[in-house]
Parts: sequence; C-alpha cells; structure tokens
Amino acid sequence: MSGLGTETYAERFARIVTHYWRHAAFLDDEQLIRDAGSLTGIPGRLIHGRYDVSSPAETAWRLHRAWPASELQIVADAAHADAALMKHVVAACNRR
Repeated sequence: MSGLGTETYAERFARIVTHYWRHAAFLDDEQLIRDAGSLTGIPGRLIHGRYDVSSPAETAWRLHRAWPASELQIVADAAHADAALMKHVVAACNRR
C-alpha cells in the first residue's frame, strides 16, 4: 500500500470502509432502527439494490417502517453502490 497522502482511490476507499466496519459504523446494535423515531417529520429517501449482499433489504424495510416520512425504493437490477443504483440516488437527490 502506498504511503499516506499517496494512496489510490481504491486504497483510500478500502481504508475508510474498513475503519467503519471495524467500529460497527459507530452505532450500537439496532440503534438506527430504535432511534428512527427522532426522524419523525423529516423526509428521506431510502434506495436499496435488490442484489445488495452486504446489507439485506429487510434492514431498509425495517428502517422505512420506523421512519414515517421516508420513501423506500428497491431497485430491481442493482447491487450495493453500483452504477445501476447510483443513477437512482442521483435522481432522488435532484427530485424536489
């Protein structure tokens, strides 16, 4: 691996993903679902790829159920953060 400041994008990405995974995203078990009520009245869009193997769709569904102002979209032909999913994320961000 290159020295700090000279990493490639893939090395930087791997470093940050590993850091968050090692620390369980700095959340307690079930914390996101348990505390979703604090998002009441705040709109949000949850976009999940059907073929995402790192995060089951059940998690997105549970968060959507616990967050009343959320919309959930399952993208049939997408995985986790691939181009098929990202076009839906960009479209959601551009939607008013």
